[in-house]
Amino acid sequence: MKTVLICVMLALGKFVLAQETTTITIEVENIANDEGQLILGMYTEDDFLKTKPYYSQQVKINDGKATVVFKDVPVGEYGISCFHDANGNQKMDFEPSGMPAEDYGVSNNPMLYGPPRWDDAKFQLTEENNTISIRF
Repeated sequence: MKTVLICVMLALGKFVLAQETTTITIEVENIANDEGQLILGMYTEDDFLKTKPYYSQQVKINDGKATVVFKDVPVGEYGISCFHDANGNQKMDFEPSGMPAEDYGVSNNPMLYGPPRWDDAKFQLTEENNTISIRF
């Protein structure tokens, strides 16, 4: 029985080590101005907008555009959320009414009437599908 268990564990270990990875490029357009920076996070369903994402970057904005690249990302299902941190305070600001005071976007560019949900933003990252465009 121990021999069977060891064989199964070794087989699973090889499967995990052989997991396919890819590079993803995220292009964000239509940013109001070049002040501050773009803060972007790529999430799994379990951590979508709940905790700090495993993949995140802060990048400069040039001519209303910003590009983020993540390398060696396992293929799978992800969602992206980003915002224009215009004042550079490292957080998304809100109006007293609770509405966002800074522009934001999510993958799939849905028309939102509230906070983004996982179903709005999720996409399948494959080796062929590795460029995402987000418009503010």
